[in-house]
Amino acid sequence: MAPIRSRPSGLLYIAVYKILEGLLLLAAAFGVLKLLHRDVEAIAYHWVNVIRIDPGNYFIHRLLARLSHVDDHRLKELSVGTFIYAAIALTEGVGLWLRKRWAEYFTVIITVSFIPLEIREIYVHSTPLKIVLLIVNVIVVGYLILELRRSSSHHQQ
Repeated sequence: MAPIRSRPSGLLYIAVYKILEGLLLLAAAFGVLKLLHRDVEAIAYHWVNVIRIDPGNYFIHRLLARLSHVDDHRLKELSVGTFIYAAIALTEGVGLWLRKRWAEYFTVIITVSFIPLEIREIYVHSTPLKIVLLIVNVIVVGYLILELRRSSSHHQQ
C-alpha cells in the first residue's frame, strides 16, 4: 500500500474551490432542466420586474431578445453541457481532496484547456468576474505545476 502523501494546504483550497464550482454547476444544470417546456423569455421578464430592473436597459433588453430564441432543444444542450462540466469539476475536487496525483495532472490539463476560451470571452465581453476567474485559474495551474514539480523531485531523491 502506497504511503499517504501529505496534502499542502493549497491543494485543499483548490479541492474546495473545485467542489463548490461543481456543486454550483450541478444546481445550474438542474435549474435549466426546470425551464423545459416553459416560456423562458416570460420567466426572465417576470424576474426583471420582481427585481425592479428597467426592462428598457440595453443589456436587459439584449438578454430578453436572446432568450426569445431559446427552445427546449437548446435548453437540453445547455443542461447536458453543464452536467458534464459539473462532473469534471467534482472529479477534480474530490480527486484533489483524496490526494490523488492523477487529479493534480487532470486539473492542470482541464484548467489549461479552458484558459484560451476564458481569454476569448474576456476579449468579446469583459466583466470583472470573468477577469477574476481567469486570474484564479492561472494561479491554480501555476500552483499545481509547481506542486507537481516539487513532489516529483522529492520522489526522485
